[in-house]
Amino acid sequence: MEAGSAAVVGERRRLINVAYRMLGSLAEAEDAVQETYARWYALPDDGRVAVEVPAAWLTRVVGRICLDQLGSARARRESYVGEWIPEPLPDHGEWGRGSATGTVDPADRITLDETVDLAFLVVLETMPPAERVVFVLHDVFAYPFAEIAEIVGRTPAACRQLATAARRRVHAVRTPAAPTARQAGVVRKFKEAWQACDIAALVGLLDPAAAMTADGGGVAAAALRPVEGAALIAQYLVHFASRATGLTLLERTVNGRPGLVARHGGSTVSVAAFDLGQDGRITRIWAVRNPEKLRAWNAPEAAGRP
Repeated sequence: MEAGSAAVVGERRRLINVAYRMLGSLAEAEDAVQETYARWYALPDDGRVAVEVPAAWLTRVVGRICLDQLGSARARRESYVGEWIPEPLPDHGEWGRGSATGTVDPADRITLDETVDLAFLVVLETMPPAERVVFVLHDVFAYPFAEIAEIVGRTPAACRQLATAARRRVHAVRTPAAPTARQAGVVRKFKEAWQACDIAALVGLLDPAAAMTADGGGVAAAALRPVEGAALIAQYLVHFASRATGLTLLERTVNGRPGLVARHGGSTVSVAAFDLGQDGRITRIWAVRNPEKLRAWNAPEAAGRP
């Protein structure tokens, strides 16, 4: 492989990281990056040689593809059964995507940091497509507004305004994330209370105004609307546990934060992410049950963990 070609292929991981934050779906991000490379290799040889900075060209193309996908995704999600939650990702040591042997291709790994915290991705879902693309590229990946303007078809000044609006959305609803060790302790207590079907203990761990959102996609059983209030959430969880015999709850990293995974019959059937308030009680739970969003959790390496 020529050095130039190797550099282009080496951009894959960065492009997937960009696309995942824009789309909230690993599957859609992979499709966007695949389409980006298809367009690159569709260029005539002299056309590729004429591209002075291939990384910038690839970013522009993947950004435009994601912008188009975000527009069509809004229409698709209007007909989605129940609530739509971004696709959760396991820690790198817990997934084995990339080959029949379960070997992880480093290029396919998403960098797990605060910008893939599920709570953060949920906020991104509230942004109009152009605003989300501008915010991700500028505030997360530090691209200059002049380059972003070419992607979204706006002026640099308009892009600055979009980024400012996006920051207001984030600051309005996001609180500082709880320290990892603190959240892990709360999640462990939550798991123990759930396993014991202890409603009082669950209520004590939940903020009185807590909300739980489940995503079954019309494929797996899940509440179609958010369950609100500590008592109702606790009752719902205990009812669910009483019906789901043989369920195993495991403490796992979900999008870089402590969470819970439910396994049944050797497969992951649910992944839950949590957000904590300043007092250490759980304010939000996001439970993904749609099997299409749990591919990484059921890959060979993930499935083989105890």
